[in-house]
Amino acid sequence: MPGILYLVATPIGNLEDMTLRAARVLREVDAIACEDTRETRKLLEHFGIATRMVSYHEHNEVARAAELLERMRGGETIALVSDAGTPLVSDPGYRVVRAAIEAGITVVPIPGASAAMTALAGSGLATDAFRFGGFLPAKKMARRRALENLRAEDSTLIFYEAPHRILETLEDIGEVMGDRPVVVARELTKIHEEFLRGTAEEIRGELAARAAIRGEMTVLIGKGGGVADDRPVEEAVAELERAGVSRMEAIKRVAKDRGVGKRHLYKELLK
Repeated sequence: MPGILYLVATPIGNLEDMTLRAARVLREVDAIACEDTRETRKLLEHFGIATRMVSYHEHNEVARAAELLERMRGGETIALVSDAGTPLVSDPGYRVVRAAIEAGITVVPIPGASAAMTALAGSGLATDAFRFGGFLPAKKMARRRALENLRAEDSTLIFYEAPHRILETLEDIGEVMGDRPVVVARELTKIHEEFLRGTAEEIRGELAARAAIRGEMTVLIGKGGGVADDRPVEEAVAELERAGVSRMEAIKRVAKDRGVGKRHLYKELLK
C-alpha cells in the first residue's frame, strides 16, 4: 500500500505557532524532507522530535523528488516542510506534489502559519480580493514590468521582498503604482514585528533613515482603480487641457486616475 505525502506548515518566527497536528505528524512520519536541515533541526529539537531528515531544495529538487516518490510507493510516509511557513508558497515542493498526485499517492496539507496571510490580516488593506505574487524580479526593469502588468489589478497585491532590495522595490512601486496605500510587514510573529503603513515613498523614507534594514519583509499594495484607461497618455492629458485644466494639473489627475506616479507619467509623455 502506498504511503502518504504530508505538507506541513511550520512557524514563521514564533515557535508557539506550531500546531499540535503538525508536531504529531512530524513525529509519526518515516522521514521529513526539508529545505535546510540545519533550520529544521532547530525546530525539531525544540519540540523533541527525532524523525530523520532528508534535504529537499531547489538545487536537488528533481533528483530528490524521484527518490521520495519511490519511498512513498514502497509505503513510507513523508512530511515536506520549508524553512518557515507553508510549503510550496514561494518555496520548492511542486515537483514532488505533482508526481505524488500522478502516482495516486495521497497528499495531505497540514495548515498553519503563512507570512502572506498574516501580513494581509494585519495590514488594514482590503481582504475581499487579493493576489499573491511571490518575490518580485530582482532586476529593476523586470520588476517594473511586473508592476506595470499589475497596475490595473483591482485587488490587494502581496509580495515577499529581501531587506537589501526593499528600498529599490518601494521606489519602483511609487513610480509605477503612484499613491496607492502600501504596507510593509516586517519580522512577523517575532519580537521586533512591525507594520509600516503609508505611501511607498513615505515608507521608503522611513526605512532609508535607519542605520540598517533587517528582517523578512512582506509588501502589500492597496487596491487600484479597476479598469485601466488604455488611451495614450498624451490624449488623456490633452482632453483635460481642452476642458481648461492646466497641463501640470492634467498630468497630476491622469497619474492619479491611472494609479501611477507623476514622474512615471512624465517619462511616458517624453516618449
